[in-house]
Amino acid sequence: MDKIKLVTAGQIRDDLPEFFTGDTISVSVKVIEGDKERIQIYKGIVMGIKGGGVNKTFRVRKISNGVGVERIFPINSPKIAGIKIEKRGSVRRAKLYYLRKLTGKAATKIKEKKIVIPVEESKLKRDEPVKTEATENESES
Repeated sequence: MDKIKLVTAGQIRDDLPEFFTGDTISVSVKVIEGDKERIQIYKGIVMGIKGGGVNKTFRVRKISNGVGVERIFPINSPKIAGIKIEKRGSVRRAKLYYLRKLTGKAATKIKEKKIVIPVEESKLKRDEPVKTEATENESES
């Protein structure tokens, strides 16, 4: 068992960003046509993530000309040039198969996750009052 982990450890990619179900992502895929190679972007919503280790895959759904198209990508594939996270989604399911039944704008509507950015404590201390323009004007007069 340990030998299998040693072999597969070198094949797992760590250069891709961490994304979750419900996120809207752009996957840059290497496409080979004849002797030419180009990068094609596939933008859609992550419907689910399956597996683990070398066998980890994710399913992306997009609407193309009014028709829903799903594609399964292996995360560790060398055909994936890169992944860019467009929007973080706030969902309560691990697999979003219910999107298949939805049509039109409802099929692409997922609530955006609100990201809270903490204020640095060096800028704002709890004991000191916050200075605003009104308090500065009062102290000058």
